[in-house]
Order: sequence, then structure tokens, then C-alpha cells
Amino acid sequence: MAKTVADVMTPNPISVPPDAELKDAIQLMADNHVGGLPVIDTDNALVGILSESDLMWQTTGVDVPAYIMLLDSVIYLKNPTQYNQELHKALGQRVKDVMTDRVVTIAPDKSLREAAHLMHDKQVRRLPVVNPEKQVVGILTRGDIVREMANSYA
Repeated sequence: MAKTVADVMTPNPISVPPDAELKDAIQLMADNHVGGLPVIDTDNALVGILSESDLMWQTTGVDVPAYIMLLDSVIYLKNPTQYNQELHKALGQRVKDVMTDRVVTIAPDKSLREAAHLMHDKQVRRLPVVNPEKQVVGILTRGDIVREMANSYA
């Protein structure tokens, strides 16, 4: 019988609230050797995810978008909205300032195959597992899927 997400996920993952200080969330990730944390509200509902890629802005900073001047007008060669988002992440001090708020999720009863396809198609490293009320019940990572593959060969 095919394995489900619930069979392989890590239940009750470590998570953070959106108002947590970023330095505390970074320390939590480092102490627990995880690459991402679900961000949950007081009802345990998912509001975002904090990942290593979100934190890279803190170190790398933001490049000012290229622009040209034409007849006393500034024409940006890159999207200025994207620049504002990147700047916000680079300067953020709270989890909510840096987290990704559009999160790809999966239900616990979905097949592992569906989860792997979703992770591949959406290019994500981890999937928060949510119940119908959008509460986080687990997390599934690429490593979980690889370990399950190894177990099936053993």
C-alpha cells in the first residue's frame, strides 16, 4: 500500500509566531538543525514559513535596481516593487518581516508521490502539512522522502 504524507512527515514541528524576534528564530533553526520553520498564529494556523532562503537577504543585502533617466523621469530596469520587498526582508527584525507568506501546503492524507510531485513542481524543500482548519500538524521535507525511499529498498 502506498505511503501517505502522515506516514512519513515529522509531526508537531518546531514553529514560531510571526512576532518572534528574528534572531531568536535563527537560533532555534540552528539549535535544531532545521532549514525552515512554519510560522503560526495563536490558533496554530499557518500564516507563513521562514526558510534559509528568506534569511539570505539579511546577509547579502539588496542591490539597488538599475535605472535610466529619460527626460527627467526615472525608468527602472527591474521591478521597483520587488526591490521594496527585498529591502524589507534585508532590514527585517521580526519573523513576519522576513517570512514567505504564500506557502505551498499539503494534507496528511495525500500520497507521498503527490507530495514529491508538488515539491518538484513548486521547487520547495519542505511542505507544511495542514488539516482542514489550516492548522499545522506536521512538516514533510525532501530528506524525509529520500529516507523513505532508502527504507523501501532495504
